[in-house]
Amino acid sequence: MSGLRDRHNANRVKVFLGTVLLNFARAAVLACLLLCLSGCASKGPPLPASFPQDAALASSDRAEYRIGAQDLLTITVFQIKDLDREVRVNNAGQISLPLIGAVAVAGRTIGEIEQDIAGRYRSHYLQDPQVTVFVKEFASQKVTVSGSVRKTGIFPMTSRLTLQQAVALGEGLVDTANENNVVVFRRDGDKRMVARFDLEAIREGRSEDPEILAGDIVVVDQSEGEIWLRRFIQLTPLLTAWIYYSDNNQ
Repeated sequence: MSGLRDRHNANRVKVFLGTVLLNFARAAVLACLLLCLSGCASKGPPLPASFPQDAALASSDRAEYRIGAQDLLTITVFQIKDLDREVRVNNAGQISLPLIGAVAVAGRTIGEIEQDIAGRYRSHYLQDPQVTVFVKEFASQKVTVSGSVRKTGIFPMTSRLTLQQAVALGEGLVDTANENNVVVFRRDGDKRMVARFDLEAIREGRSEDPEILAGDIVVVDQSEGEIWLRRFIQLTPLLTAWIYYSDNNQ
């Protein structure tokens, strides 16, 4: 009787292991099929890999940038260090400077501000002041980062920004991100532009790291293959147990 019981238990173990292997193979084949289908899914027409060069340059040109609230400015008066200041634009759009007091700067270009400040100093205090204005922080400018990043949101641009740096504002990519498909939306006047970039190629030096401008929207795509693979890794133990139970209760 003992030998018969041992053979019976051994057969049950063999059946169990065979069922587990068979069901694992079923799940693996099904996962591969779904991965292939997701890879063949239509993604629409291809997007350009960059923005028109003239539009990007026009948008980032120093003369076109207009100061906003909370921007941090460095004001330098040539050879008069006592007048040099680092000032932040207040919510009223003004800065305060020695001798001339409040100066409205919001909505104005760098060149306009330089001429205004120089004119005020020239009128009362200096013969031929040479004023330079530098934007140290572009706090009034913002970029939106969304999609498969760890932290989505609208972030202030405190300096010039590249695509890799914009993604870093979102604390990097999640595990299911598709770094080969990052889309940037940009508005140029009345036109809406869109371009696709490959973060892997940028990181490896095969592509340029494009400059991100104020108002841009960066969207990191998700990898359908990674999502399906993760789901099946999570569901395979449950699927195997359910099929084993069903097979042994038919």
